[in-house]
Amino acid sequence: LKMSSFWFYLPLHLFTATCLCYSIKAPTTSSQQSFKSNLFNFYHSLILADGKETTIHLLKDIAKRYYFVLEEGRTLAPFSITVTPCDVPIEWSILVYKPPPGKAAPGDHDAQEVSKSHKASSMVSTIFNYKGNSVETYMGMSSHSALYLLEFLSTERDTHITVYLTTDTTSGHLYPELPGDPRIDVIGIGHTTVTLAWKHSPSVLQHREGIQYCLLVNEKHNYKSLCAAETAIRSSGMKLPATLALSLSPYLLEPQQVMILSNSELSIINKVSSGEVRQVCMGTKNTYTVPNLSPSTQYYFDVFIVNLLTNASAAYTGTFARTLEEPEPKVTELKDGKVIHVVLDGKKQKFYSLQYQARHKKIHFTFQLCRGQIRVHITRNGKTVASENLSGLRYFSLKGKLLDTYSVQLRSTEESNSSVKVLASPHFHKPLFPLLPESLKIKSFSKLRTCRSVTIAWLGTQEESKYCVYRKRIEEDQIWRELQSADRCSGPESRHKSEKVLCKYFYDLNLQRAVTTETIKGLEAGTLYLFDVYLFGPSGIPVRYHSKVVKTRKKC
Repeated sequence: LKMSSFWFYLPLHLFTATCLCYSIKAPTTSSQQSFKSNLFNFYHSLILADGKETTIHLLKDIAKRYYFVLEEGRTLAPFSITVTPCDVPIEWSILVYKPPPGKAAPGDHDAQEVSKSHKASSMVSTIFNYKGNSVETYMGMSSHSALYLLEFLSTERDTHITVYLTTDTTSGHLYPELPGDPRIDVIGIGHTTVTLAWKHSPSVLQHREGIQYCLLVNEKHNYKSLCAAETAIRSSGMKLPATLALSLSPYLLEPQQVMILSNSELSIINKVSSGEVRQVCMGTKNTYTVPNLSPSTQYYFDVFIVNLLTNASAAYTGTFARTLEEPEPKVTELKDGKVIHVVLDGKKQKFYSLQYQARHKKIHFTFQLCRGQIRVHITRNGKTVASENLSGLRYFSLKGKLLDTYSVQLRSTEESNSSVKVLASPHFHKPLFPLLPESLKIKSFSKLRTCRSVTIAWLGTQEESKYCVYRKRIEEDQIWRELQSADRCSGPESRHKSEKVLCKYFYDLNLQRAVTTETIKGLEAGTLYLFDVYLFGPSGIPVRYHSKVVKTRKKC
């Protein structure tokens, strides 16, 4: 009782140097009664910093309490407390103790004063309490000195929160300000895109430097704070840098992360078990189109206004949207012996469907990849019979029944344009495409290079065929573009007549000897040349070998 009397009658100015923090192992049933009795149980002292964000870790079902004291002698003492849960909902409350008039000095243990100590509890009152996982701010004003108690409790699991106390409410805010209407508007929805817009934060309009908007996209749910989003992604097994790298600090990315910097926007894609989590910081722009989403998928969007100088942030009210379903691809009928040239725009049209009804039991599909990367998927009466990525010239020989229905779906696997030639035919013994050698590579002989000539070689087949050689002078900075943009289905008709070197026929029944060489003369010293070889079959459809770049010697 004497200890209780001592703590309640201790002059308040002594608390300005030391505030008490302690924990108990069960939630209180009456905060006002426990405020007095639990003063016996404090185990360490701690000052709740004024004007600084404090991180507090909470253990499940163990309440944690912090004290702070307003300055004595001020006529009005304004203050604000902001609490941000970083995971599960929590309970928190603010209690205030106001000393009774005529309190005794410490050390005066007069029996009459001790007998009055029970009246102290009547001076304790709860001024605020909250339960949930939203960011909450309490703003108060006191006309005299008072001792305040903050109590925090998590009943679901161990978690952490941030607490910001300030008694200076006139010189600006730690957290960026939200507009009067903090909602995010969905102003456009596509198959793979969603366009968002939101009202400007007053902080952006007042202080453009160091303030920016950051967007979080995920497939699970909205987040009410940046630290809540951080915690959720970490719990998925990821190691993330502080504030989700939204401050653009040069952190090293984890293997599950992909960083994209485009048009002054930083995008970070985290591969987690529940899908992708994307973070995009776009400066002070208040509209953004989220690209590369999956069709017919619900996404959740959260916008945070971030102060890069303090790492403090404020969350707009999150929203969600479902992308449109992928439109049914147009189906094109395949006819016997007719070649179809399919071009896929990787950004707009990812799929292309072909259909073929068999008039014979044996069917042969031929695919010649012209450009890009394409995956083919073939079904017979709805069941998959073949699926793989195409490379060069590919044949599929399938056996079924008369009038079987074959569906061929082509899918571009990259964003650039892709194209392929497709042929369906029951007559494999009369192919439109030429018989191909084991390799379509062109070899050059370094020792046979001179200042004026280059010697190249390529493989042939057991079938007599026509081969045409073309050359083209190029510069160093053109090599990559020429090799990447080459259309492997285009024939010599696309080349300038001056680029033609020669045409020749050859074959050998022994594949080990089915190789030919050619020395191209009349070249310039120290110059890069692009060489191409075209192979023509019985039908006249050409197949282009892989281009070869060779540089003539500078000095001979």
